[in-house]
Amino acid sequence: MTSTLPSADPNGSARRSPGRWLALAVLVLAVLLVAVDATVLGLATPYLSEDLKPSGTQLLWIGDVYSFVIAGLLVSMGSLGDRIGRKRILLLGATAFGALSVLNAYATTPELMISARALLGVAGATLMPATLALIRNLFHDPRERSLAIGVWGAASSAGMAIGPIVGGFLLERFWWGSVFLINLPVMAVLVLVGSRLLPESRNPDPGPWDLVSVLLSLVGMVGVVYAIKEAAAHGVAWDAFAAGLLGAAALYGFVRRQRTLPVPLLDMRLFRSRGFSGAVLSDLLTILGLSGLVFFLSQYLQLVQERPPLEAGLAELPAAVGAVAAGLIAGRAARRFSVRAVVSGGLATVGLALAALTVVDQTTGYPLLGIALLVVGFGAGISFTVTADVILTAVPEEQAGAASAVSETAYELGTALGIALLGSVVTGVYRDFTGPVGTPEAAHESLGGAVEAAGHLPAGTATALLDAARQSFVDGLGLAAGAGAAVLLATAVAAWFLLREQELDGGTADHPRRPPAKDGAR
Repeated sequence: MTSTLPSADPNGSARRSPGRWLALAVLVLAVLLVAVDATVLGLATPYLSEDLKPSGTQLLWIGDVYSFVIAGLLVSMGSLGDRIGRKRILLLGATAFGALSVLNAYATTPELMISARALLGVAGATLMPATLALIRNLFHDPRERSLAIGVWGAASSAGMAIGPIVGGFLLERFWWGSVFLINLPVMAVLVLVGSRLLPESRNPDPGPWDLVSVLLSLVGMVGVVYAIKEAAAHGVAWDAFAAGLLGAAALYGFVRRQRTLPVPLLDMRLFRSRGFSGAVLSDLLTILGLSGLVFFLSQYLQLVQERPPLEAGLAELPAAVGAVAAGLIAGRAARRFSVRAVVSGGLATVGLALAALTVVDQTTGYPLLGIALLVVGFGAGISFTVTADVILTAVPEEQAGAASAVSETAYELGTALGIALLGSVVTGVYRDFTGPVGTPEAAHESLGGAVEAAGHLPAGTATALLDAARQSFVDGLGLAAGAGAAVLLATAVAAWFLLREQELDGGTADHPRRPPAKDGAR
């Protein structure tokens, strides 16, 4: 069975699928939940640790295994959706996500929690590529598709901001498992409504799903991401080096195998398109540059400025507001001013906002933070929305799932690299602070450790320790913001050249698309 959706007519105008906007609302639910789940665990970790009493290594795995599995399976699940049907894999994944959320909520041991998080990552890997690929097949009109992708991207950004707010609200009133149970009603609505509204689509000639390629992709991505995170947290030790070497070898084997298979899991010829490769690289470098801010901002708000979790979550809301606004106008702006102008301009704007955050200190007022976050959200939102549109339209419709998965994999890899590189800047500066006599070693490991250690010291010593630790953390955050600004500004320049002459379907003001030939060929 091939796609049940109407195809574009010969003169370039697409017949519109009825109910497409309601179907988009269903897809947005999936995106929102995955984004919320990626951020909400951080707030619940102290409560979870008190209940399950995991070791330090187990706690790291509880926090990281979800993203490891998602990074390793995105390409495989995107390709599987192209083969068995994107609607089918989305509904199966949503059902599994809801059921596994219960397992996460009621985990009674660290080992069970790690397993539950890993399985939740398997389910999560089915959702994001399927949602974006279904948008590609739901919206044939280029301008409507750009708006739909903008709404999709805005939902992802909103979920990242809503996660700390919802988590803070629930944790102030219920036990830590409640942050997982919120997935159930949303996933139930998604499955019930999506089964009726979403049309099925798949590759009409998919070929087999190569399990060797799946394993190589999983081992490669997990190995590389694990090595990056371990090196950032503990330095380059033998286990991180071995994992990285194994991961790199597996990825090399994956690429070689894709080039020889008659129907590959991922068609490597996609990367010959300058627009596709440029958009993927822009996404990876953008999230790399932003990761320092995203990862450490919550700590700054809670541990330096002493805001409670709910207030800290609300303080980050302007970024989501900016991203939502950007998503709604991104496609129109790209057609009016050109793709490269909008992407480069958005990234340069983010870079300048990060540069402004290099001046923050312990008492920085919220107006500066709020305005900077609003600008960051707007600039990143407009760039991500346009690059997602470029990635989707640069590939044949039957490969939409695999292309979407590449986009999401770039995001995961960029996050890991950003936390490793920019995180090491913050950590390196922080650990060098000079505390008062009697400062325990644990206080030099993290700002959270310093706050905990201060609770066991005399008042005067505790105050001196916290002042020194917080100032050192702020110094490191300022340097990371500066490094992130440099990365974003450099990426803006690279995008200007890589996305040259790139346009969205429907043309731009400067480069209108030529009418196609009568047979539909370009």
